[in-house]
Amino acid sequence: MKTPNKIIISRTDAIGDVVLTLPMASLLKKTFPHCKIIFLGSAYTKDVVACCSDVDEFIVFDEEKLNEIGADTIVHVFPNKAIAATAKKVGIKNRIGTSHRWYNWFMCNKLINVSRKKSDLHEAQLNLKLAACFDQVKDLYTYDEVLNLINFEAKPTSTANINLIDNDKFNLIIHPKSKGSAREWGVHNFSTLISLLPKDRFKIFICGTEQEGLAIRDAFSDAVQSGAAVDLTGTMSLSDYIYFISKADGLIAASTGPLHIAAALGRNAIGIYPPIRPMHPGRWACVGQKAKVFVADKECNNCRKGGKCSCMEKVSPQDVRDYLMAIYR
Repeated sequence: MKTPNKIIISRTDAIGDVVLTLPMASLLKKTFPHCKIIFLGSAYTKDVVACCSDVDEFIVFDEEKLNEIGADTIVHVFPNKAIAATAKKVGIKNRIGTSHRWYNWFMCNKLINVSRKKSDLHEAQLNLKLAACFDQVKDLYTYDEVLNLINFEAKPTSTANINLIDNDKFNLIIHPKSKGSAREWGVHNFSTLISLLPKDRFKIFICGTEQEGLAIRDAFSDAVQSGAAVDLTGTMSLSDYIYFISKADGLIAASTGPLHIAAALGRNAIGIYPPIRPMHPGRWACVGQKAKVFVADKECNNCRKGGKCSCMEKVSPQDVRDYLMAIYR
């Protein structure tokens, strides 16, 4: 393929997925420095994409806008039949997609053999494989090479509760819920962890949306009333939360968007994962210099259809506490 002038990266799903796609933007910008990189995503992920300076423009799906941009290339990282059809309709010359979606055989003219479901590669590596149709881009990037492609910096805001950060303590965010996107560790484990951490060394913030706050506040009421934790659920916009994460020392969560944001920002990002494929950390671990995952050392398919996950329960709050104490001396 010839050197592109405008590339659209299409990924319209969740925050964590978007964070793990942004290394592609950085790779393409490094490979083609004069090329304009446009990210097509869901509106609620705009503040996330704004943290990557290698993206020149953010758009949401709209046929007129897609036509106006005049891109010569689109990479369908997240398959979407409507977007694929529109990209062909408006005449985007190079339309790249996975060969494992039947409609891409009719709507894309550059097919990449990427099968995610059974792959042993990390999601960020799988994303980068879709850029391999360019002669200047190789087929496989190592984990360390992916790390070196992270270009993610929070945008300062004036309403991000930064005044609550205690520079004399380890400022730890716990994000107990996942909006159903991941297996959860359980509020009881987070509550136990809070009780195990010394108040004179850790300042703990409970974060999440207002809806999540309504679901978990009773479970953390004793910790909040005793001063062991601060409840910030429902108090910040996404841009505020990203900036707050950048000023904290660490974040603990299941495989959620905030965990991936923390890792990309270079914070201590501690993820609790199930061993079940394809949700395991081999595929979805947060990527960052200070990323850490806890996962039960076993093969498990017992709770594939949902419900309570006994493997998540096997991750001990004491083990997480010991790790935190070790990295903060």
